[in-house]
Amino acid sequence: MTSTPSNPGGPQLTDALHSLGADPALIAQLIAGEAAAAGSVIGRVSRVDRGRFQALTSTGTAVVATSGVSPVCVGDWCLLKRAGPPGSFELGEVHPRHTALVRQSSGSRTEVQALAANVDVVVIFVPLDRPISRRQIERFLALAWDSGAQPMIILTKADLVDENTVEEATAEVGSVSGDIPLFPASVVTGLGMETVRSYCTGGRTLALLGTSGSGKSSLINALMGSDVVQTGTVRDVDAKGRHTTTWRELLVLPTGGVLIDTPGLRELGMWIAEEGIEAVFTDITDLAEQCRFNDCAHVSEPDCAVLDAIATGALDPERLASYRKLLAEAAYAAGINDHRLARENQKVWRQRAAEGRRKARP
Repeated sequence: MTSTPSNPGGPQLTDALHSLGADPALIAQLIAGEAAAAGSVIGRVSRVDRGRFQALTSTGTAVVATSGVSPVCVGDWCLLKRAGPPGSFELGEVHPRHTALVRQSSGSRTEVQALAANVDVVVIFVPLDRPISRRQIERFLALAWDSGAQPMIILTKADLVDENTVEEATAEVGSVSGDIPLFPASVVTGLGMETVRSYCTGGRTLALLGTSGSGKSSLINALMGSDVVQTGTVRDVDAKGRHTTTWRELLVLPTGGVLIDTPGLRELGMWIAEEGIEAVFTDITDLAEQCRFNDCAHVSEPDCAVLDAIATGALDPERLASYRKLLAEAAYAAGINDHRLARENQKVWRQRAAEGRRKARP
């Protein structure tokens, strides 16, 4: 149902913005922007559909029509301008994002796709009911670090395995994740749920990232206290789940904090800066500082600290291979995008040149 947002001002507006995930500094910026744009209201994008998006405001939900590719993504803060009949709005200004969780579009297209904006914590789900993929965790971590948010990992479905498996999985994932928060959880037994709730406080936004069937929907329902998200079964043959979430959606928790649910990702194309990858592979980058050559490629150079660590067993060679692969994928995606932008610019200039020739004709 769509209600007509208003600007009540004062503590009521401050509390409402805080409940939607704004800290005091952001609240001040948003209110100042609203005051400068007379007749507008502050909203946070909660869902984006084809041709429209929904935004949560201090008094309700506003539906805003759009055309073409949506200019916003879930988590964006924006000013909405009243337009047409009561309850109708159009998009005004989009507040600059302080973080953005992005990936390469799935399929053959090489385009950036925003998954969520203004996220404080990226929660990576690693289910314990299937073999752990270190390479997949590395990709999720690179995506999280590059967003500018703080990553954390939850080992879900701990009730389906024994304690030894949980301990072994924690150690294995920890060898990849480093010092970021990492803990097991189960919505069935309650293990780890208090720790999860400790992150879900007012003014904080958490984005949930994981493959299909990793337990995101079940955890959301547990935190919300009701079945607001459909859960799906997991196939016994390959432990893979169906995509029960097919869009990105922002949910306000009754106990404080905001969750952004994302669809289970079948594939994760790299569209990140080198710094995001290096944040995941600090063991390699720290060793690289000890190499004789500053531009050491860690292939056959003399006095290469990385190769020495592999020779002594201190570094897994698969770790280096994964590091190189992610860097290569990110460089390839960036290169393809540069070519695409160049072709688009050439097309624009050809059109302008043709228009100029037409106008020059007698």
